[in-house]
Amino acid sequence: MPLLNLRLLCLPPTSLPQFSPRSIPFFLPELSRNSLGLNCSSSSSSLSLFPISLSKFQPRVSISGAGKHAYKEEEEEVGDGGGILMEYEDLGVEGEVFRKTLRLVECAMLASVSGLAYVLSNSLAIENYFGCFFSLPIVISSIRWGIAAGRKTMLATAMLLLTLSGPVKASTYLLMHGVVGLAMGSLWRLRINWGVSIVLCTVIRAMGATGYILLSSFLMRENILDLITINLHASLTYILMDMGVNTIPSIDAIYAIFGSLLLLNCGFFVFLLHVLYAVFLTKLGMRASLTLPRWLEKAT
Repeated sequence: MPLLNLRLLCLPPTSLPQFSPRSIPFFLPELSRNSLGLNCSSSSSSLSLFPISLSKFQPRVSISGAGKHAYKEEEEEVGDGGGILMEYEDLGVEGEVFRKTLRLVECAMLASVSGLAYVLSNSLAIENYFGCFFSLPIVISSIRWGIAAGRKTMLATAMLLLTLSGPVKASTYLLMHGVVGLAMGSLWRLRINWGVSIVLCTVIRAMGATGYILLSSFLMRENILDLITINLHASLTYILMDMGVNTIPSIDAIYAIFGSLLLLNCGFFVFLLHVLYAVFLTKLGMRASLTLPRWLEKAT
């Protein structure tokens, strides 16, 4: 390299060619087929190893292209059945998903309140004072969400009591309060007349009380029904002897009297439940869902 520079310096200035940037020929060496396995001798590959077709390239920044792209995405969303839009509609207040979730939450809350009130009442021995409110959550759930929701509330309460207090408390709740509340809520949901509702609920309450007596007899190893009839027979015999009547009532008469007294007791209890629940639900703003008799409508 130093010798070459010295020779160039020794030459006269006229013998040197005039170099200018514009007159310099720019040649790219042809790459062989062996380099990267590509044939770059063609005109399309003389500037780049990877050919790019400029005719097929469309910039995304153009206004018309952006509008077409947005319109295409909107068509795809609508074409899929409006999945995202339908999901947002279902989550609205009037959507099916929202209503199902609200029904599930309300049934769970009512069942938990009913079970907790029953457990505390039994633990504090105040069941006789708050026993009339144990069927109210089932009635509210049946009126608001239907008969199936009331049934689910009753079963959820029974399962909660089964977990907390055992099968005896759960069975007692079902026989004395759960089935009566489900029957009352179902009849009120169907807008049945109060006379029919009171009669049917009275029969169901009497059957539940009889089942409770049989269950207690099985657990105590004593026939409580026989004890009740024997005591009733002795009481009637003493009453008739004091009145000067020398007849002794038969067992069939004792059973008939016992059944009549049981139905009368259950009838008064169910009637008081109807009046109490009607007033309570009216104060809660659910009067439009109730079918009240005329005398109660005037009073409330």
